[in-house]
Amino acid sequence: MILSGCTDNSYMELDKGSNDLTLNSDITEIALQEINSSATAINLEWSTGHNFKSGNKIYYTLEIAPAGSDFSEAYVAVDNETQVYKWSKTVEELNDILRNNFGKASQSYQARVRATVPDYDEIQESAVEFSASTYEPVTKTLYIIGDAAPNGWSADNAAEMTRTSNGVFTWQGNMKEGNFKFITTLGQFLPSYNKGLDGKLIYRASDDDPDEPFHIDEAYTYKIDVNLLTGEISWNKSEAETPAYDNLYLVGNMTGWGFEAMQRDILDPFLFRMGRYFEQGGEFKFGTSNGNWENMLKATTPNASITETSMEFVSGFDPDNKWVMKDEEIGKAYKICVDIRKGKERMMMREFVPYGCIYLIGSACSAGWDISNALPMNVDDSNPYILTWEGALDKGELKFTCDKRSDWGGAWMLADEDGKSPTGQQERLLFVDKADEWFKSQYLEIGVGDIDRKWQIPSAGTYSITLDQLNETVTIIKK
Repeated sequence: MILSGCTDNSYMELDKGSNDLTLNSDITEIALQEINSSATAINLEWSTGHNFKSGNKIYYTLEIAPAGSDFSEAYVAVDNETQVYKWSKTVEELNDILRNNFGKASQSYQARVRATVPDYDEIQESAVEFSASTYEPVTKTLYIIGDAAPNGWSADNAAEMTRTSNGVFTWQGNMKEGNFKFITTLGQFLPSYNKGLDGKLIYRASDDDPDEPFHIDEAYTYKIDVNLLTGEISWNKSEAETPAYDNLYLVGNMTGWGFEAMQRDILDPFLFRMGRYFEQGGEFKFGTSNGNWENMLKATTPNASITETSMEFVSGFDPDNKWVMKDEEIGKAYKICVDIRKGKERMMMREFVPYGCIYLIGSACSAGWDISNALPMNVDDSNPYILTWEGALDKGELKFTCDKRSDWGGAWMLADEDGKSPTGQQERLLFVDKADEWFKSQYLEIGVGDIDRKWQIPSAGTYSITLDQLNETVTIIKK
């Protein structure tokens, strides 16, 4: 039974298997290497087994454990699911599973599938063995620091690189003449990646290790690429315009004059966004570095209205013009979008009225791609910006419609990356409104009409979803 905000759907799946349960593996010995992280490491497949001619569904559980452990502390790969006959993992996924659950770098394992049928006590079972050697993965985050870097030697405010695959990172932006290196963890100088004797990247684990930086000879916009698995590094001048700042902060009476971080737009790196409920009004402006009262973005006239878009960059302290939120404008939520393009700076702010309902649609849910039957979420009684849903999802695609427009040209809550599998943690949504001229005008170089990014639900099961339409986040958890 699936329970949603407005509809009930019931169904019965009958799996009338009649074969002996048999588990097979496509490999018996696996040497996992991070350079092959995206390759398939293992495929486990099993036959249906049988249901004692009862017509009842067959439920499968797949476990993995060290050989000889009698599955006393097994990793449950498939947990009592129906109509699932295969389990496949990439090198990265299998390495994480084995290291996180069993620790050892190399050992033998057993995989066991068990099948149960309601109203029958007999458990069908089949097992295979395989051995695997794991690796310690390199960092999944990397940051640039140094007097050549945008934010100097501050480990707390280092410029984050983009991870394109395991151990491979890229970044593009303005660099000064001077030195730089890389740190793996924001706020910590160690471990770091420095310049080795051969000019390649070298891992620095302690203060006793050499601390040779890389050097930029000329201030310019650069594209920097590093591969931690091979040690390769390159930086080349780029003619593409890049944002002058990696961070932006709301600063004003309503923040207690603290620096409240905004989020960089998913589609346009020159845009920064914030959704916020304003209990207090007053003056505000925008900072480009946490705690720094210079290099700020300000209104072009004193006491500017919150509807005034004109904005300018001020390198010193003066002029110090600010926007002012009046008393009659507080007690409401607003969406703010700031464009930091040089010479085209804009501040766009508008009251946000929450959607009365948001709906699930896609091949992963029972509505399929029939937008008229999209599944409604439930609005939180205590917070109109929060919606929840719980029910059955199949393997497949999923996104959220805010208005169920039959022409598919309305407002959507999308994945920040197309084909992304939910992490089970809170993650960002990409909100687009293809029918709202004010929203579309925020993008000077991107047409949002063709943007369509969906989540990929990796396996069937019961899921709970929590969506925050003000802060544009979602949490999708398989129960």
